[in-house]
Amino acid sequence: MVLIGVLALQGDFAEHKAKLASLGAKTFEIRQLKDLEEPLDGLVLPGGESTVQGKLLRDLGLLKPLQEKIKQGLPVLGTCAGLILLSEKVENQTDNYLGTLPVTVKRNAYGRQLGSFHANLDFAKLGQVPATFIRAPYISEVRDGVEILSQHDGKIVAARYQNQVGLSFHPEVDDNDIVHSYFLKICQTK
Repeated sequence: MVLIGVLALQGDFAEHKAKLASLGAKTFEIRQLKDLEEPLDGLVLPGGESTVQGKLLRDLGLLKPLQEKIKQGLPVLGTCAGLILLSEKVENQTDNYLGTLPVTVKRNAYGRQLGSFHANLDFAKLGQVPATFIRAPYISEVRDGVEILSQHDGKIVAARYQNQVGLSFHPEVDDNDIVHSYFLKICQTK
């Protein structure tokens, strides 16, 4: 059975856990350094507030250990704020967080909460995927080795680099498990 750690410092981690459990994965919450002693097959960085999550990652001593695990090939799915945490560069921000995904993101690119919307996306290898965008970022630049998985209105909203998948949207809130199934396949073949 695949064991997926879900960062549970803030944000919509419960929805990811429920979606993964419905697909047969075992999940546990990552809240402190000792939680990283579990033998992870994958990691989910949920949506929420990236600045709060980033600060907590630093304060709890989780940032560097997670960064090392990802660099060593641990599969990771970052959604919305999770994408920002993974990104090598964040527009109009001097520092980054994990910085393992070689992309630049634009935070709150679609506006505030009232700018939230739903779309059906063409997603590489998966066909049509429902996508809910909530105060979402988008990827403004990709570097060598990054595969663009999906775009919306000419903006990159999903990308993959090695075992890292970054999404602008929230697949955990839609009644569809195609993106989580895709991620679990990455975890099973690492």
